[in-house]
Amino acid sequence: MNMRTALLGFASAMIIASAANAANLSIVSGDTGNGLAVLREKLDIFEKQSGNKVTIVPMPSSTTDQFGQYKLWLAAGNSDIDVYQTDVIWAPQLADQLVDLTEATKDVIGQHFPSIVESQTVNGKLVAMPLFTDAPALYYRKDLLEKYGKTPPKTWAELAATAKEIQDKEREAGSKDIWGFVWQGNAYEGLTCNALEWVKSNGGGQIVEADGEISINNPKAAEALEMAKSWVNTISPPGVLAYQEEEARGVWQTGNAVFMRNWPYAYSLGNGADSAVKGKFDVAPLPAGSAEGAASAATLGGWNLAVSKYSKNQKEAIDLVKFLASKEMQKKQAIEASNLPTIIELYDDADIAKEVPIIPRWKEVFLNAVPRPSAPTKVKYNEVSSNFWTAVHNTLSGNGSAAENLELLEAQLTKLKGSSW
Repeated sequence: MNMRTALLGFASAMIIASAANAANLSIVSGDTGNGLAVLREKLDIFEKQSGNKVTIVPMPSSTTDQFGQYKLWLAAGNSDIDVYQTDVIWAPQLADQLVDLTEATKDVIGQHFPSIVESQTVNGKLVAMPLFTDAPALYYRKDLLEKYGKTPPKTWAELAATAKEIQDKEREAGSKDIWGFVWQGNAYEGLTCNALEWVKSNGGGQIVEADGEISINNPKAAEALEMAKSWVNTISPPGVLAYQEEEARGVWQTGNAVFMRNWPYAYSLGNGADSAVKGKFDVAPLPAGSAEGAASAATLGGWNLAVSKYSKNQKEAIDLVKFLASKEMQKKQAIEASNLPTIIELYDDADIAKEVPIIPRWKEVFLNAVPRPSAPTKVKYNEVSSNFWTAVHNTLSGNGSAAENLELLEAQLTKLKGSSW
């Protein structure tokens, strides 16, 4: 055998060996908008750099449906899924079935917002790596507000009045399909987010307070829900009671809404080439209520990456998590999907400020961010939220008054709490 043949044989053996050593990983994601397409681009880069293969397992966009499926897979010890994309509120509920990332991420975790890292730390274990953070804002049609001499509303009452006036005048002018305000009214986790904002912004508390006290049954909370009920079929379409994020965005992006409550992902999509509202809108903090103690409130959202303890490729899965959450990839995600970075210094990045000018400005929204009560209610949070959104949906649908439904909710939560959360 000559030297060339020997070298070729050695090279072939090395390629076969490296291919054999390459891991086949799976990541689950229920991302909305163009999130999955951006994720795939990032995974393609990872595959080239690492030699590993990564398959996306798509999920429904409803976080409630996602969480239900995750719990089923993890309870069954499913080893087919290596990496889970997790909502900010899930860490305490899934912690026991996730790998502790503390040691593996100690070289980079200091770059991230401490409060977000803390939200993903359970009993001293970092169970998920921050990927992007989230807080909703009020999207408004600049062109229509200017046309009618209006400014972005500071209170919900002002929003309702402005929305009704512009909606009615635009319909008279021929825009028959336009509505004043679209939001997420379906009976799911998204309604908990919307309704928490109405209640908190009216001085009505956070459903369950940080010390575990059940606070939701109060007049300011009831007033906030009755206010939202008054929007349905006046400034909001009757179908809003079935809307999730994408249904609201669909109405907005076709030019058929004056205002929309939504997350940052809708910003870059709204300025896409196929959007009827491209260049015609801006964002502002969500309005405040009118009761004493009222102030703007935005539900803190965000997504993280966790490694299943049942994964057969934990080292490679951790490498993937660190890659996706890295500064370079968070920057790509910010520019292409208008997702808010969890790495602090990216808020001063010139490229991000140029391409997605709302991101530096979103700091103002974060100052008003309010967490859902997942920390005080721990593993019972999902049931707390389900009871809350059901009470809200019943109120919005005309099944009982807000006061009646909140009294019933308080009794349900008191029973659920028992002696302690």
